[in-house]
Amino acid sequence: MPADFFIDSQRGIVFSKAAGVFGHAEALDHMDRLQSDQDFHPEFNQLFDFREVTTITLSCAEVERLAQRDIFSARSGRAFVVFGDLGFGLGRVFETYRELQGETGIAIFRNMQEALSWLSLPAEPEPGLFSKLQASPTDA
Repeated sequence: MPADFFIDSQRGIVFSKAAGVFGHAEALDHMDRLQSDQDFHPEFNQLFDFREVTTITLSCAEVERLAQRDIFSARSGRAFVVFGDLGFGLGRVFETYRELQGETGIAIFRNMQEALSWLSLPAEPEPGLFSKLQASPTDA
């Protein structure tokens, strides 16, 4: 499973993490599972860690289609932590498309500490929370 999440209902935040190859199918799967989780509320904030993604196979058109889906509230704060220029650029494309939909609380970061500070979080989640997260066999 290249993308996983942990919902902290007490703090009202979704911790998401991706690793290995990340593309349209993986993004859709993550969104679908999150939206159908009984503990998920659209008003929650999100910290999405993409630092362990080794290959991004998303096109700009696919990012646009993903951004058309309303999962989180327009009032949610969503911090995406990426590495590399491609990840940063695609994150900004997603952020821009969501802004056009009225969701203005998305920010793209290259540094985890900055993202944590932006969301007023004391620390990133323990790696053990993402026990289902595994890179695909082709990533080895």
